[in-house]
Amino acid sequence: QAILAQYPPSEFTASFDFRRSRRGFHSKMSSGNFRFLNLIKPVMCILPEVQQPDRRIPFKEKLLWTSISLFVFLVCCQIPLYGIVTSKSADPFYWMRVILASNRGTLMELGISPIITSGMVMQLLAGSRVIDVDQSLKEDRALFTGAQKLFGMLITMGEAVAYVMSGMYGDLRELGAGNAILIISQLFFAGIIVILLDELLQKGYGMGSGISLFIATNICESIIWKAFSPTTMNTGRGTEFEGAIVATFHFMASKSDKVLALKEAFYRQSAPNLTNLFATVLVFFIVIYFQGFRVDLAVKYQKIRGQMGTYPIKLFYTSNTPIILQTALVSNLYFFSQLLYKRFKSNMLVNMLGQWQEVEFSGQSIPVGGIVYYMSPPHSFGEIWDDPIHALFYVIFILVSCALFSKCWIEVSGSSARDVAKQLKDQQMMMPGFRDSDLPRVLNRYIPTAAAFGGACIGALTIVADFLGAIGSGTGILLAVTIIYQYFEMVYKEKEQGNALF
Repeated sequence: QAILAQYPPSEFTASFDFRRSRRGFHSKMSSGNFRFLNLIKPVMCILPEVQQPDRRIPFKEKLLWTSISLFVFLVCCQIPLYGIVTSKSADPFYWMRVILASNRGTLMELGISPIITSGMVMQLLAGSRVIDVDQSLKEDRALFTGAQKLFGMLITMGEAVAYVMSGMYGDLRELGAGNAILIISQLFFAGIIVILLDELLQKGYGMGSGISLFIATNICESIIWKAFSPTTMNTGRGTEFEGAIVATFHFMASKSDKVLALKEAFYRQSAPNLTNLFATVLVFFIVIYFQGFRVDLAVKYQKIRGQMGTYPIKLFYTSNTPIILQTALVSNLYFFSQLLYKRFKSNMLVNMLGQWQEVEFSGQSIPVGGIVYYMSPPHSFGEIWDDPIHALFYVIFILVSCALFSKCWIEVSGSSARDVAKQLKDQQMMMPGFRDSDLPRVLNRYIPTAAAFGGACIGALTIVADFLGAIGSGTGILLAVTIIYQYFEMVYKEKEQGNALF
């Protein structure tokens, strides 16, 4: 009551828009004299914030700030956490590190997981009308961004405490209270740095968003390392280089039988090979080709007679969101399955969920049975031939889950046919030959189909990349290519507007 008394009744809303009325949705969070976003007002003054630019930022300056942000991120990826006890155990978060841009044992241990989690949860709450947000109001947008940032900081603190308490950095009794608090503080402040870097880019000082930049960098770094890594390892057949290209030159120089050397370079199973590298390049070009598929709907401006334009609906309507959501779901299942299997190996239900085995050379655990095994990708055509049921189940699971995630995401993210029709009306735009009331019906022919079919296509490309053995996993390649393509579109847009690039 004390908090609510600070604000006059005019600041609270009691109205529902027509969409809520049609759905018969009644929420205590946004009805009567109470709004959830008003609870964020008292803490807005203490939240760290990047100011909006007061001028148009030139492209060169955007490039500079983007480079600085990337440099800070890469430096944090190499600075080890102080106070941890070195552990040689398998990494339980191995499956998530690609999409979360995290690096084990460093300041970037959490990566971008707090931002992704807070962003998706807040978007879900706003899209499902649990939280009342009017994106056309500047104050609501600021409060929503503040709530998202505060939630991200709370998640950062929660994840840091969970990591330390779970024993990831050594037994809690060996660490001591001082080291435990120090590790949590390092992870928390590194998380705040990531949140501010993302905000810096999103507010127009840089290009794109920090999330996209860090994901693409992490994936590309992994691909380049596996292609050119000079690290040696003993596979039982002598010393080999980890990098596929470096290993090829080593085989050609050290083996007298050149045909056998080439065969080894293309098909070795213990480390990345040339087949994996070529598959990566092939998937890269396939994804770029499909990025150009779209339907352009003709629109015209009501106020300006004769002024025509187009509204593009891309095949990848929801971009890489379906595969991010699907991978996050599977990664969490992998994590909990590993933890349960280590503690309760003899339990029947735990074995039905997943059975795990450590790989001899890498030390990572891979699923060898249970539900999570059928959700994991076969890594070669040989594995598909040996267990076709596994391959079939994996294909069906990826296609269906990606299509469903994509279809659901347009409803909660404000990009459904109904939301797009409202945006067009607000911009005084209409489709020739149709009334304003017909806009949702016309858009409904294209948008849900593009979302579901595009999500299934994203899933299909992921499957192809996994079956071909592309470096960095099919998910990683899809994310990297779609993000790089988005940056290409940004640069092209700047050029089209007549701005000097360099």
